[in-house]
Amino acid sequence: MRGGDEGSGELFSYVDLEKRVRSDHPLRAIRGLVNEALAALEQEFAALYAPIGRPSIPPEKLLRAMLLQAFYSIRSERQLMERLEYDLLFRWFVGIGVDAAVWDHSVFSKNRDRLLEGDIAASFLAAVLDQPRVKKLLSTDHFTVDGTLIEAWASLKSFKPRDGSDEPPAGGGRNAEANFHGKKRSNQTHVSTTDPDARLYRKGSGKEAKLCFIGHGLMENRHGLLVDTCLTPAAGHAERVAALAMIEPRADRPRAITLGADKAYDAEDFVNELRSMTVTPHVAQNTSGRSSAIDGRTTRHGSYAISQCIRKRIEEAFSWIKTVAGQEKTRFRGVGRVGFAFTFAAAAYNLVRLPKLLAQVG
Repeated sequence: MRGGDEGSGELFSYVDLEKRVRSDHPLRAIRGLVNEALAALEQEFAALYAPIGRPSIPPEKLLRAMLLQAFYSIRSERQLMERLEYDLLFRWFVGIGVDAAVWDHSVFSKNRDRLLEGDIAASFLAAVLDQPRVKKLLSTDHFTVDGTLIEAWASLKSFKPRDGSDEPPAGGGRNAEANFHGKKRSNQTHVSTTDPDARLYRKGSGKEAKLCFIGHGLMENRHGLLVDTCLTPAAGHAERVAALAMIEPRADRPRAITLGADKAYDAEDFVNELRSMTVTPHVAQNTSGRSSAIDGRTTRHGSYAISQCIRKRIEEAFSWIKTVAGQEKTRFRGVGRVGFAFTFAAAAYNLVRLPKLLAQVG
């Protein structure tokens, strides 16, 4: 007998979300890692909220929802809340019951400053890596550093003279036509009115200049997991300065460690600074019309060739962060907010890879 195609709502519904999510779903292993990391941040969360007053949306739920936004390439918090409204998998991962109401998308904007003030993104990344079963996967001797451009949420039309000498548009409203041909613009004389922290930067010779930031990552070489990140305004020396800041806490040990990097880091002052920290600079040689700061003392060892091969894996992390997690062009303004999103996306990248790595080592 053929059933009728009638839609009628049930008065009562008993839904067990645990049974609705299959036992081998990839998010199950990730959720266990996330919950353990969030439990370790209990003191940090408590310090961010007043002891009295109306209860807020738990920060644990906000962070789980933000992870889903990165995992599933959801463009905005508004779309994330729409998905959370009807998707049982999302409700299960975040920790919301079937009958519970989801919060308004503006909750993210109101709480982001609080999470930023507590540096929760960096703490969460560290808490994920600090778990005993994850620690066993990490190399403490061999690392790779690199940087990637994050396009700012600002157009070139917003890049105007600092002294206010720019003439107002003749017509066309706020988005009037602009002709930059023959005009000299630099970060010393101009600033973006949309995001003053963004800097005009050119990736290389023949490339177009964009308003952007630089996201920096430090990767351990055993499994290619990101162990530290930071974000800075785009500048010529920013990559090397950030690299030194990220590797310094790991260099305080009796045995030397190695740091792989591309040709952009082949500078004498950078190499000498690494050696003073007892860090072996496995930096690619830049011999284009110049002499390299890396000589035979380093290149003659087989470990140098291994580092040069493995260092390219950091591009996999940057690719995931920019394409899947949506950080190629940021949706935020200011170094602080953009840096929070970049670091949190790095934590999401590690979480995506960890279940398979943990299964391989048993």
